[in-house]
Amino acid sequence: MGGIKRQSKNDIYSNPLLERYASKEMSHVFSPDFKFSTWRKLWVALAECESELGLPITREQVNEMKEHLTDIDYGAARNYEATTRHDVMAHILAYGDRCPAAKPIIHLGATSAFVGDNTDLIQMKGAAIILLRRLSAVIFALKKFALKNKDLATLGFTHFQPAQLTTVGKRASLWLYEMVMDYTALEQYCASLPFLGVKGTTGTQASYMSLFEGDAAKVKKLDIMVAKKMGFDMTVPVSGQTYSRKIDASALAIVSGIAQSFHKISNDIRLLMHLREIEEPFESGQVGSSAMAYKRNPMRCERATGLARYLMDVAVSPLHTAAEQWLERTLDDSSNKRIALPEAFLAADSILKIILNVAGGLVVYEGAVAAHVAAELPFMATEEILMAGVQAGGDRQDLHERIRHHSHDAARRVKREGGTNDLLDLLEADPAFAKVNIAAELAPARFIGRAPEQVDEFLAEHVRPILRAHRGRIAAEAKINV
Repeated sequence: MGGIKRQSKNDIYSNPLLERYASKEMSHVFSPDFKFSTWRKLWVALAECESELGLPITREQVNEMKEHLTDIDYGAARNYEATTRHDVMAHILAYGDRCPAAKPIIHLGATSAFVGDNTDLIQMKGAAIILLRRLSAVIFALKKFALKNKDLATLGFTHFQPAQLTTVGKRASLWLYEMVMDYTALEQYCASLPFLGVKGTTGTQASYMSLFEGDAAKVKKLDIMVAKKMGFDMTVPVSGQTYSRKIDASALAIVSGIAQSFHKISNDIRLLMHLREIEEPFESGQVGSSAMAYKRNPMRCERATGLARYLMDVAVSPLHTAAEQWLERTLDDSSNKRIALPEAFLAADSILKIILNVAGGLVVYEGAVAAHVAAELPFMATEEILMAGVQAGGDRQDLHERIRHHSHDAARRVKREGGTNDLLDLLEADPAFAKVNIAAELAPARFIGRAPEQVDEFLAEHVRPILRAHRGRIAAEAKINV
């Protein structure tokens, strides 16, 4: 193994989240370029604010730092880290090489968490905004689907056993409701997300108090000024060296909620594909099975389900990290955060891309839907037929017994003999029901309750406000890589 010479990028592991599933946009948020250029932006913001508050930092030094925000010498940083064993120090030194005049004041008064934690918060906020836009696009696609099919009666299931009728659009509104819950939680998280700001090595701001010669007002102002320069309205009220890791745990709990919703939605679609009622998009050249050429497998929803399962698992890790922090800080969070936070957001982005593709191309097979309704509706309509028989002058107890007897006969033929449901024929042949217009009692629309109205009300009150907020910005792309 040690003697194998590397030939290409194909001889090392590549992360499928990056190579196959997630968008370039989300990948960029967690890229080295984004991360380390943000570190430099933070150092610029700190230097600018310190200068504005009276520290001896010149405009020339700040301008020199601004000129080198993105020309990161990764080789130099790696070399420095090999010696220092400290990634932040390595990048301070590499940045100082680019900015010799500013080198003495880069990172002035700060600790590593100043760039590390504040950048994590910036990344999470940026990633959450991408997810909000993706969610709104999926909500828009399913809103159209729900509206189009709000009156289409379909067999409802409880325990995956036939139950009362619902409509295809009403079922889609159940999916939408969970998405609206996820959207609301993520939007509220974004709106309330604080910045760490400038807090120092144990959160006491002692180093800044020294720099400003005990002027607490300036230190407090510095905290807010840097936050505002970086796009945040508030900072955490108190901290140790780091912000509370419960902020990470809260973020991933919400992102995990997205996974829970779309795991359920994907499984519903997979079940409905088995029933041949609904189908996810299937392209003309797509292969369902390498062996069985006739198959049309639900590969998109299966992929979303698998990614959702992974996301729900990885989202647990920050809970343990939050619980494990000692006193003002410990470093067992760093290695975990480098993996758990980016991969959770990348997985959520991947799921939403897949489901957007599915939601924009769902096919409903109305014939299969109607056939399943017709197969079960006679059983559901028996109460209506019973009441009609009583109104026509029949004896309720006698009619009830006849329906019970005929229902059991019909069910036995369906289950044991594989026959069709002939309950209606049995009832129509029974003289006791001669005065009942049985066909009139079987209109599916009579058995869907307020489902169409519920769809309209839900869309108007809960979905359209979200779509209005994203008017003109809903992502149009529904292309997936595989």
